[in-house]
Amino acid sequence: MRVEVIYATPRHQDIREVILQAGATVRDALAASRMAADHPETAELPAGVGIWGRKAELEQRLRDGDRVEIYRPLTADPKDARRMRAQKAEKLAKELAEKRAGTRRQG
Repeated sequence: MRVEVIYATPRHQDIREVILQAGATVRDALAASRMAADHPETAELPAGVGIWGRKAELEQRLRDGDRVEIYRPLTADPKDARRMRAQKAEKLAKELAEKRAGTRRQG
């Protein structure tokens, strides 16, 4: 069976197709892809793995056409990142409103 193993960073995506025997597991696909040789940070699987976007265990059996994804740890807490984006958008909206009000007073 054919399976893809994928590891992505913000600047690069490494996609490898491996051919495995029926009954192969996620662990087998990772070993066959040799991804850890080129990306040592994936060796310990710090954030886990998934199949087509769903968390998976290393002993989970694969099906032909599956995509095994090696996840990276989050660089920021999603709630904090969302809060910061909202604050930035609010600040920009306020500055734009003040700029428009100033333009109206001058004209």
